[in-house]
Amino acid sequence: MREPEPQRSPSSIELLLDAEAEAAVRAEWNALAARGLSSLAGHTSASNRPHITLVARVDLSPPGPDVFAVIPSFPITLGAPLLFGSGDRRVLARSIVPRAELIHLRETILAAVGPGDDAPHTAPGEWMPHVALARRLRITDLADALDLIGGDIHAHARSVRHWDPGAAQITALAELRQA
Repeated sequence: MREPEPQRSPSSIELLLDAEAEAAVRAEWNALAARGLSSLAGHTSASNRPHITLVARVDLSPPGPDVFAVIPSFPITLGAPLLFGSGDRRVLARSIVPRAELIHLRETILAAVGPGDDAPHTAPGEWMPHVALARRLRITDLADALDLIGGDIHAHARSVRHWDPGAAQITALAELRQA
């Protein structure tokens, strides 16, 4: 009898923020952790940076740098908190206020990588841009967590990377040109 193949983690193409916005998100991670709540602050690998996942799938081949040549940096607003999932533990994230530039960047990347078996949270028609704050927040801790989340964070899109968890490899794809 043949053993089933292990399930592989999807790799992702992610949008990174400017240093000030990244510091603001990390401050919220740290505030959650200091209160003893679930937080991404405890995940200290280089791959763990505040980011917006643009596409995630198994066997994702990142586009070449020419795809990003004419895409400028653009403003992004990290807005109100939101929850993903079900049950007594949820993902706590900051919503991203949609902008034409963000949608254009995502559509450009999707066109460059072609169709595929996207992870549900990044599939066309299901994508909800966000920046994660905690992965397994207990619903009973939600009120305490929300007290630690500040107002909107005004950011700028700065760079795009490819994260391949199977190979534990981060590849910079582009620095967005400053407008």
